[in-house]
Amino acid sequence: MARSRGFRRKTRQLLTKDTIRGLSYLLHEYKIGDKVVIDIDAREHKGMPHRRFQGKVGVVEAIGRRALKIRVRIGEKDKMVIARVAHVKPLGIVSSIGSGNSGSSSGSGG
Repeated sequence: MARSRGFRRKTRQLLTKDTIRGLSYLLHEYKIGDKVVIDIDAREHKGMPHRRFQGKVGVVEAIGRRALKIRVRIGEKDKMVIARVAHVKPLGIVSSIGSGNSGSSSGSGG
């Protein structure tokens, strides 16, 4: 049997999500120069970047009506990724699941 070489191959675990996201992430307005994390949402098929960009941090280069153009560094090269807003989140937004304590750990004294 021939090997599958599709766009979404080897993504069974990579694109699996445990929680349901709200809609507020769609309302976030990005500006040119913002740092973002590519977080692929498997429920949205349009504007989905390739799996090699999952979890990568990039800089917003251009803003379209529905999608963002993001510059991502892979190795020594800069790649331009076009992704819809559903597959992007601002850098610094941390998931509340499994994050444990949100307080700072420095200066706890004794």
